[in-house]
Amino acid sequence: MKYNFNEIEAKWQKYWRENKTFKAENNSDKPKYYVLDMFPYPSGAGLHVGHPLGYIASDIYSRFKRHQGYNVLHPMGYDSFGLPAEQYAIQTGQHPAVTTEANITRYREQLDKIGFSFDWSREVRTSNPEYYKWTQWIFIRLFNSWYNIDADKAEDISTLIATFEVEGNTDVNAVCDEDAEAFTADQWKSFSEEEKQTVLLKYRLTYLAETEVNWCPALGTVLANDEIVNGVSERGGHPVIRKKMMQWSMRITAYAQRLLDGLAKVDWPLPLKESQTNWIGRSEGASVKFKIDGHNEMIEVFTTRPDTIFGVTFMTLAPELDLVKEITTTEQKAEVEAYIDATAKRSERDRMADVKTISGVFTGAYAIHPFTGEQIPVWIGDYVLASYGTGAVMAVPCGDQRDYDFAKHFNIPIKNIFDGVAISEEAFADKDNTKIANSDFISGLGYKEATQKVIEKLEAMGQGKGKINYRLRDAVFSRQRYWGEPFPVYYVNGLPQMIEAEYLPIRLPEVEKYLPTETGEPPLGNAGVWAWDTEKHEVVSNDLVDHETVFPLELNTMPGWAGSSWYFNRYMDAANEKEFASQEALNYWKDVDLYIGGSEHATGHLLYSRFWQKFLFDRGLLPVDEFARKLINQGMILGTSAFVYRIEGENKFVSKGLKGDYDIQPIHTDVSFVNASDELDVEAFKNWRPEFKDAEFILEEGKYVVGREVEKMSKSKYNVVNPDDICDEYGADTLRLYEMFLGPLEQAKPWNTAGITGVAGFLKKLWRLYFDDNGLIVTDNEPGKDSLKTLHKTIKKATEDIGNFSFNTSVSGFMIAVNELTAQKCHERAVLEPLAVLISPYAPHIAEELWAGLGHDESIATASWPVFDEKHLVESSKEYPVSFNGKMRFKKELPLDLSKEEIEKIILEDDRTKTQLNGRAPKKVIVVPGKIINIVG
Repeated sequence: MKYNFNEIEAKWQKYWRENKTFKAENNSDKPKYYVLDMFPYPSGAGLHVGHPLGYIASDIYSRFKRHQGYNVLHPMGYDSFGLPAEQYAIQTGQHPAVTTEANITRYREQLDKIGFSFDWSREVRTSNPEYYKWTQWIFIRLFNSWYNIDADKAEDISTLIATFEVEGNTDVNAVCDEDAEAFTADQWKSFSEEEKQTVLLKYRLTYLAETEVNWCPALGTVLANDEIVNGVSERGGHPVIRKKMMQWSMRITAYAQRLLDGLAKVDWPLPLKESQTNWIGRSEGASVKFKIDGHNEMIEVFTTRPDTIFGVTFMTLAPELDLVKEITTTEQKAEVEAYIDATAKRSERDRMADVKTISGVFTGAYAIHPFTGEQIPVWIGDYVLASYGTGAVMAVPCGDQRDYDFAKHFNIPIKNIFDGVAISEEAFADKDNTKIANSDFISGLGYKEATQKVIEKLEAMGQGKGKINYRLRDAVFSRQRYWGEPFPVYYVNGLPQMIEAEYLPIRLPEVEKYLPTETGEPPLGNAGVWAWDTEKHEVVSNDLVDHETVFPLELNTMPGWAGSSWYFNRYMDAANEKEFASQEALNYWKDVDLYIGGSEHATGHLLYSRFWQKFLFDRGLLPVDEFARKLINQGMILGTSAFVYRIEGENKFVSKGLKGDYDIQPIHTDVSFVNASDELDVEAFKNWRPEFKDAEFILEEGKYVVGREVEKMSKSKYNVVNPDDICDEYGADTLRLYEMFLGPLEQAKPWNTAGITGVAGFLKKLWRLYFDDNGLIVTDNEPGKDSLKTLHKTIKKATEDIGNFSFNTSVSGFMIAVNELTAQKCHERAVLEPLAVLISPYAPHIAEELWAGLGHDESIATASWPVFDEKHLVESSKEYPVSFNGKMRFKKELPLDLSKEEIEKIILEDDRTKTQLNGRAPKKVIVVPGKIINIVG
């Protein structure tokens, strides 16, 4: 009976699908275990062999936990809104929903072919109205919430309004806009409805405000920081500029400290925790206000070293601050405006990363030192960001290298304010040992004492206070795109109003064009039916807008991270039409036990998701405030690229071994044109592109040899390996085992198709333990002790390895076990039945077939995990090497519980010993129990 993997895998994939083998129950007597992968964006390119790495690992663990008796939730879905589908729609005119559906169909085929144990009954797609209805619902809850600092949680906005009505906002301790003005209860009551709504926008957890954003003119949309690479858009490589726009924002800053504290509660990789910690960027210091000579405005700065305030010799503002234009003198106006324009073309990331370039412009204005009354020149410099802190810094050249370099470059005075300490960053960083010298009230004090004194003086003057600052900024939540979640928002007199939850979802309208309108509005501005009728509670034609009962709808859409910030909760109760998930389901599943995905999401998806989780927890909608207990960042499978070498200026290509004789230009070639010996199929290459059709090739020994390099697997590098091809040629079980065998899950490792044959051979050898050409050869005989030892050694190793996520060493252990059992000619059911269960998480198709062949009617997925019995690993005998005068002559197995005298007696009576001694009496017999026997003749 031959191992026909294609037939076997198709058979069991159909069985799992028809029998819903992996469907999880929301009510079960079994303990729960929730395993989740970061769901994919379904691109048109489909999966390559690097994509399934994390899915295979999570699938192994899911199957393992089922064998251990858990009710396992292992769902899959699609992050199906996004810019790529919209860009394709712009290029082709095809609706993003059509291409997204086609891409999802392709992904599903590929995922099924690899044999994952997903519960497909819970599939979610962020672009389905049935799903984004609840994303809109959460947005409305955020809009109708504020953050109470005293309670340290979000509360319904109605509690804030009730406070305003009784006592105004003077004693309200809330996270809000810094320009929120104080008012009494009487003043609040006298406000018009519009004035009240304007005030409340300064407190809401999602709010509308003018914000500095990354604007990409070519794409016609705002981009997040992680969508920009080297100052251009990741998608298409288009220029990005900084621009102020009216945008929806999320007040994630309200949760800054809780996001930091929560990291101690989760088992996540340390580098990822450090990334989030640095991104949040907590620092303690003081807020200081500097008056501006001749102006009513003040410059507010945050400093972690208020004790160095006497060393301030200039101030630097972010060029994009509105204050800059107000204080710039007429003489400096042209130079300042030119600098502002130039800065707008640089991304924040570029400005933060550029530590070498020194640039800036003097505004002509002067700030007044709060203690000395000295005039301090005010400059602008692109190394200061409006989005970080207050957008202004007090420059202390004697204690900060960048300030020092700036001062030297522009010839600004530098003050030495330290007593007996050299001016250096190292000395400055040694806070407790630095002594301030040139101020009467902090002279000779250390850092802590001086800091406290300065803060007390500033508070008394009304020009500062002690403060904790965070690098984290509120998250811009608007995108000028079509293919995204519509906001459930309409506008009355320019102020946002929420659509009642009972009328959700607000579905994306049809548009003729997916580009912004000619007047610069987002793509939804092209929709003819995009207005809200407050009486009919439905979307109606724009022609009906009368600003009395029919009003315009929001034209922006939500960002990609909206739907992905809560999808893990939807999986718990994905078919629920009445709630985003029932309390019963949420209380049963609670959180994700194991989450696997890429580290590139550390400060994007993972931070936003934690924010939304904490908010929903605050509002009593979730039972826990962290959504994933354990997280693993899988490594990357790298591709082995192939290069041809083009002679500069010619349409000639030279083989690798000869390229040193020419000026060459390496060009990626498709790896499918290259064989295992690195030889290029020249004709295939020439037919690949028109420009190569007439190319000449300089060969070595009649062959064209390509160069090889390991790099990221990518369609653009033509080094992608399609998992479908591997499944067709070697089988899905071989692919699964090989991806795990390549190396530790968390590490990057190169793909080499040539190495897969060894794993394919292992599965054939496994098969031959159970079947020969005539059928099943498994017996009910008692297994030998060697076979039991091999089995239980493998049980122990597989259990420990899966528990430690050391999947690569498990595969090695299986190979050793099969080799040993083959050598032992083991065909006993008592060994081979549990062996099939051990291997089933890794190679489920062949395991199912072996299990059925052994006479089982149920899926192997229902079988219990084998129990390790240590007694089978305890040695009861020892094969002793028997030496004569130090030379080993034969071996003899003896029980380990024999005494030295008993061992000596048995050995001397052995015929082989008598032959060696040839009638002589031994001079000495050396016996070390459990180790050696040596006879001295």
